[in-house]
Amino acid sequence: MPAPFRLPPSLAQQRIAVLLSGGVDSSVVVCELARLGLHPDCFYIKIGATPTPDSDEWDCSMEEDLEMATAVARKYGCRLEVVDCHEEYWSQVTRYTMEKVRAGLTPNPDVMCNRLIKFGAFHEKCGHAYDLIATGHYAQTETDGEGRKWLTTSPDPVKDQTDFLAQIYDWQLRKALFPIGHYMKDDVRQIAEREHLVSAHRKDSQGICFLGKINYNEYLRRFLGEQEGDVVEIETGRRIGSHRGHWFHTIGQRKGMGLGGGPWFVIKKDIEHNTVYVSHGYNPDSAYSQHFAIRDFHALTLPLSELIAVSPTVTFKIRHTPEFFTATIEPQPDGTYMVHSTERIHGVAPGQFCVVYDAGHHRCFGSGEIM
Repeated sequence: MPAPFRLPPSLAQQRIAVLLSGGVDSSVVVCELARLGLHPDCFYIKIGATPTPDSDEWDCSMEEDLEMATAVARKYGCRLEVVDCHEEYWSQVTRYTMEKVRAGLTPNPDVMCNRLIKFGAFHEKCGHAYDLIATGHYAQTETDGEGRKWLTTSPDPVKDQTDFLAQIYDWQLRKALFPIGHYMKDDVRQIAEREHLVSAHRKDSQGICFLGKINYNEYLRRFLGEQEGDVVEIETGRRIGSHRGHWFHTIGQRKGMGLGGGPWFVIKKDIEHNTVYVSHGYNPDSAYSQHFAIRDFHALTLPLSELIAVSPTVTFKIRHTPEFFTATIEPQPDGTYMVHSTERIHGVAPGQFCVVYDAGHHRCFGSGEIM
């Protein structure tokens, strides 16, 4: 197991807020800080349910989460405060998600939740009174010789969450603290068991941040409804089935189509006519891309143009997986970038974030939206 978390002497006297969700990761964050003799203030971000046109309210798992968070805070003598970010989540993150999905894109709500809620709305309500905001993300930071702070990857390739943090603002990164980012997930579990934390054996949350047990397709259905459309085989133009709305399907998808004789891969979508095009067979050639454009690149520490001018070779990922791909990035006159991957990538979909790292996938440079 790596050495325990150490707070740099320059930060020892700073005020720290911990975002405590009730899960094992944020619980161990409190444990690590308490081991250093600190008693940080803890905050549980409340999102809760929201009314929808066809349902009075959704059932979320907040009560159990809050019980766990309360027990952990009490164990280490920390104050716990519930912060209501209900309105901000549903007006900002949900609006972003639905606008992108309605346009036929593939958004990532968790990415924007970090920018807009965990390091955004929370900061406006409470975080501004603290020097550092600690979370249970599997990520690290480092400061270079010129005092610039970089977001860096976790040693756990499966749990690394730098891709979810690649859209936060530079000032948010400067306040971010990741006390468990240098651990493997198994290490965190061992610490939780050793400390007899009530959250030690809780399963990792699945799906979208703050939605609890709500299924993503149900999330979409509640806001966008259903609209039947055709499923068409792209090679032949033959209608082979129907779907309930193009927003339930993403480029590269090969499960959940409800079609026989598969696998079937989603190749493209005609948004205007609500048509989903699929291709039959295993890993069809048309499901791969090697060169694609990204726009609105959000740089964390330095502009991407400066970084690739010094070192043209980068690594990147387009979804939350352990694998990184190697590429060169070419600036375009209109401010976009062309990504030239050394290998073909499956399921490159407009709206996804392309997260860019240095050649050794250590420092995260930021991310841009695939066009």
